[in-house]
Amino acid sequence: MANTPSAKKRARQSEKRRVLNHAQRSELRTALKGVRTALTGGDLENARTAYRQATSLLDRAARKNLIHRNTAARYKSRLNARLKSLAQSAPTASAG
Repeated sequence: MANTPSAKKRARQSEKRRVLNHAQRSELRTALKGVRTALTGGDLENARTAYRQATSLLDRAARKNLIHRNTAARYKSRLNARLKSLAQSAPTASAG
């Protein structure tokens, strides 16, 4: 356990940050799951909406060093590829 005042403060800050990071990571994972679910279900409009939200969360997480920026780019790239694939396979989907 921390003994000095500065170490005690650092422990408080670390705990606050840990809780916040956990919440943000959970929100990010939920958003990614929503995109994957919409893609699997073949729901193009919901997939696009979920992708937009997930992209925003990924960028924010990368900016705050919650995840590495290359990890965020990889997630976005793979999800976008699946989204485009779904858009091309959907015959009634409008391009745009």
